[in-house]
Amino acid sequence: MKSMTLPPNVYDAEPIPEAARAEVERLLQTGDLFRYTAPENAPVSLLEAEFAAMLGTKYALAVSSCSAALFLSLKALGLPRDARVLLPGFTFAAVPSSVVHADCVPVLCEVGENYRIDIQDFETRLDDNIDAVIISHMRGHTSDMDAIMELCSARNIPVIEDAAHSLGTTWNGRNIGTIGNVGCFSFQSYKLINSGEGGIMVTDDPDLVARAVIMSGAYEHNWQKHKAPEGDNTGELEAAFNRWQNQLPLYNLRLSNLSAAIVRSQLAEVPRRVRDGRANHDYVAAILNGSDWLQVPEKLAPEDRAPDSIQFNLVGLTNDEILAFQEAANKRGVKVQVFGQSSDNARAFWNWQFVPDLPELPKTRAMLMKACDVRLPARLKTEELDIIAAALTGAAEDVMGRAAA
Repeated sequence: MKSMTLPPNVYDAEPIPEAARAEVERLLQTGDLFRYTAPENAPVSLLEAEFAAMLGTKYALAVSSCSAALFLSLKALGLPRDARVLLPGFTFAAVPSSVVHADCVPVLCEVGENYRIDIQDFETRLDDNIDAVIISHMRGHTSDMDAIMELCSARNIPVIEDAAHSLGTTWNGRNIGTIGNVGCFSFQSYKLINSGEGGIMVTDDPDLVARAVIMSGAYEHNWQKHKAPEGDNTGELEAAFNRWQNQLPLYNLRLSNLSAAIVRSQLAEVPRRVRDGRANHDYVAAILNGSDWLQVPEKLAPEDRAPDSIQFNLVGLTNDEILAFQEAANKRGVKVQVFGQSSDNARAFWNWQFVPDLPELPKTRAMLMKACDVRLPARLKTEELDIIAAALTGAAEDVMGRAAA
């Protein structure tokens, strides 16, 4: 094989913007890290107001992780113990884990070759005593939200959006995370905004957010530091807090001021990261789709994506050839994860042994056995994208040969 330029490091996050430095220094000097110490305008409170405004929702609650946001969403919906929660068979293990944590039962539905929920299977399972739905926009791939919301609304079933990978994605011009009853986002290291750990939930429902705020750890009268958005004088939020004070357990899932300061400094970067991530994805996708062996599924028409990775299917390869492709790509310096090809991948549903009565999902399994995942950060330049794309197409040719034109 010819010598080649070294592939880029796709695992380092972008530097935290300089804008965070003064606020972090102030927090270090004052030791003011707890969100409820200040009477008002703590960094966490400011983050919540700014994030809600960015998404176009009334309320936001910042918490310790997206898993915590999903858990609190389920608890805030007031679901009974052993409530059945429908979610896609292609997601991260943290999602069914949050359902188990909330004393509910995960029910899995099929996902197609395009990584999106199989609507026919979803509808069939929706009529099997389902109490709530979590839609995971896994790796930023949006399922048919029009069909999903229509089916759930007709049955009065609440929808939680797991938008951990989808900050900045829109569906028919609406921000993902604002279409269901509540949307949950992640600030973990490999997400569009990085504070190492952290998450946030958004909603327009004052009762739901009041319950979530109290359960997140707003003990005594700390809920009074959570304000309705400016100009909202309905009093609905305060009434909800008064209704639920002392009625709910405290799970202590708060975000710290230090994490909030780091997140706030990155909010202004979101449009650029979305724009560049989308451009990088589409550039590499066009090259991969030129190979006989690699196929990047088309997005659904209403979706404008915000990707920071690329997923593609291997076409016409046996299982041995899939493993050989993975090894060939790794040798060329590009790490490829084939979701179903390891014994511990947390995105392969058969590894979720904590889920009771784990179903068999033949469509989802078949997809996961040939679906590949490669990091593609927004900060990469065209020449770096060319190296990654050439490594992937070259690895396919290493294994399969060059197909006839």
